[in-house]
Amino acid sequence: MIEVAAIRDKYKPLSKMMNEKMRRLWAAGEAKAIGWGGVCLVSEATGLSRTTITTAMKEVENMRNRRTSSDMTDRIRRPGGGRKMLTKQNPHLLKNLEELLESSTRGDPQSPLKWTCKSTSRLQEELRAHGHQVGVRKVAYLLHDLKYSLQSNRKTLEGASHPDRNAQFEHINNQTRNFQAREQPVISVDTKKKELIGSYRNVGREWHAKGKPKKVLVHDFPDKELGKGIPYGVYDLTANHGWVSVGIDHDTAEFAGETIRRWWFQMGQREYLKATEILIMADGGGSNGSRSRLWKIVLQRLANEVGLKIFLCHFPPGTSKWNKIEHRMFSHITQNWRGRPLTSHEVMVNLIGNTTTKKGLKIKAELDKKQYQVGIKVSNKELAAINIQKDSFHGEWNYQISPQTI
Repeated sequence: MIEVAAIRDKYKPLSKMMNEKMRRLWAAGEAKAIGWGGVCLVSEATGLSRTTITTAMKEVENMRNRRTSSDMTDRIRRPGGGRKMLTKQNPHLLKNLEELLESSTRGDPQSPLKWTCKSTSRLQEELRAHGHQVGVRKVAYLLHDLKYSLQSNRKTLEGASHPDRNAQFEHINNQTRNFQAREQPVISVDTKKKELIGSYRNVGREWHAKGKPKKVLVHDFPDKELGKGIPYGVYDLTANHGWVSVGIDHDTAEFAGETIRRWWFQMGQREYLKATEILIMADGGGSNGSRSRLWKIVLQRLANEVGLKIFLCHFPPGTSKWNKIEHRMFSHITQNWRGRPLTSHEVMVNLIGNTTTKKGLKIKAELDKKQYQVGIKVSNKELAAINIQKDSFHGEWNYQISPQTI
């Protein structure tokens, strides 16, 4: 009796030299020679399905019945054979997947990758609810194609969670879609990590002649003359454009407001000719924090100057990495200057301004040499004079400031 092992020993060395077509035809010939039960034996020995072998046996029979050699072909599959890609069968699959991820996407500011708090099984369930017949493994492949990465919980731990954290994310997401649908500007703002200016080591590597690395200082003591570079950024979610002001003094609310002002007059108003309002997404703390009185005073001045209603949506405490500017702009800036000392403010500005991506990111950068006073106090009277309207849902996070009429 023919043993499965004997068939396997014959097939194994040959399979490496055969393409898909030759493997199935060989299996068909072997099964035919064995006779009754041959298909099962060959299937077990080769790993090919019984359907593949029986179909190949019919294919061999058809080849014998052909009369002319012109029917012979090198084609491995018949025309149109093989399963079509799911994304081609259903062009809405990727779009629906990205929509499911949009309100729960996070990004490491030091990495262009993104990760999500939803599991592949959960995403599969939601896609099936949208009418997509897709498996868990396919969802994982699609996430990989979309540049998402599976991360451990240690990478995403952000401290205490506010009970309305997810609700605020949904609110921000809905506001963003609403503004974009009406062709109104939506921007994400934040301060990037302060950088020492001088011949200091910068994480990463770049190409140099072998044995001639760039020499930098051993210790990272700040240079009193060169100081630091403070990049405050504005990222336009719709246009995929950004603006960065590199400050030399302090990261204050006035510095943040001046950066937004420069973005509007240099880039924003050209992009949005019919704008009547603007949505700003900002962290809950820092120079643009939700509790900062000076930040609101600065926004009132800005609204008065540009003549736009300014809507604010702050991220809940401990969720700064959810800010779009982190993984859509700052991460690419970091990649662009990796391994390169920021020897001057001009070098820093040039490196930021020359940061681009395959998806069309464009950034303009400018040095802000202004001096910004720290410790400015805002009185209750000044705060009460602001033309502010708080949202019914967490008014401390969501509010609008309208231009004042004189």
